[in-house]
Amino acid sequence: MKSPDVCAQPWPRLPGVATLLRGGLRAARAAFFAGTVVTFTLAGVLDVRAQLREGDPMPVLSEFGLEGDLASAPTAGRVVLLDFWASWCAPCKASFPSLSALQREWGAQGLTVIGVSVDEKKTAYDAFVSRLKPSFVTLRDAEKRLVRVVRVPTMPTSYLIDRKGVVRLVHEGFRGETTERALRTKVRQLLDETP
Repeated sequence: MKSPDVCAQPWPRLPGVATLLRGGLRAARAAFFAGTVVTFTLAGVLDVRAQLREGDPMPVLSEFGLEGDLASAPTAGRVVLLDFWASWCAPCKASFPSLSALQREWGAQGLTVIGVSVDEKKTAYDAFVSRLKPSFVTLRDAEKRLVRVVRVPTMPTSYLIDRKGVVRLVHEGFRGETTERALRTKVRQLLDETP
């Protein structure tokens, strides 16, 4: 089955550039405390980026109070695909079959796929997981503690982490077969690396 060609879906309720420029420091401060990384470049353009970047160590997931069965998702010495998603995100829904296929195909070889929902309502999270039945572990960051540290720029965003716990790829959005090919190539490369 061919995956639809869909792209990233922006976070809802992020302040727009015009709002930030009109509101100046007050709006930037409010955005900062809402968990949005906001910087102004010399050209005056808004710059919102993921804080967790390639080469950074993966945060210790057990320190963030995530809801779900984290114990069933081993990470030590494994390649980890950490995917942030939300039930309201169409590209997230489109990505789940691909992520499930990766887990089924390479789980025994050392891949762990973990989906972290940013849904505020547990009922929305539960309905989404029940409907899509992923073959990978899903967790919910109800208090947005992890998502604030990582500063996820868009939904979905995937972080591919090597066996040593270092982020090796940050992939924003889901673009069907293009994204699936890119993730497969990088996962295979990381699985083939000597720990």
